[in-house]
Amino acid sequence: MKNVINTPKAPKAIGPYSQAIEINGMLFISGQVPVNSADGKIPEGITAQTEQVMKNIQAILTEAGYSFDDVIKSTCLLSDMANFAAMNEVYGKYYPKDPPARAAFAVKGLPLGALVEIETIAAK
Repeated sequence: MKNVINTPKAPKAIGPYSQAIEINGMLFISGQVPVNSADGKIPEGITAQTEQVMKNIQAILTEAGYSFDDVIKSTCLLSDMANFAAMNEVYGKYYPKDPPARAAFAVKGLPLGALVEIETIAAK
């Protein structure tokens, strides 16, 4: 049975999707953009935006009873591959040991003009 996960500590969905879905011991977190749920704003720059995305992911993981240690796959979407190194530096702080599998892509555009979006899959 699927369980819809929502937390006010991460931005509300901006379309017809859930923040995350848990089913059979797996958590599928929708792509998170760098919206601060407290004020609805997007910070400036790739470093601050990646940090906000990771905080949003952390809030959803926590709400569902998971942690970054449970993450098995991430997909990182960047508006410009020139931001890859800076995104990677922030991202790596959340996975200091045994990081998950990952893909990173440059895309033409992201919602709300964001520089980065990350979707995450976790399992117990």
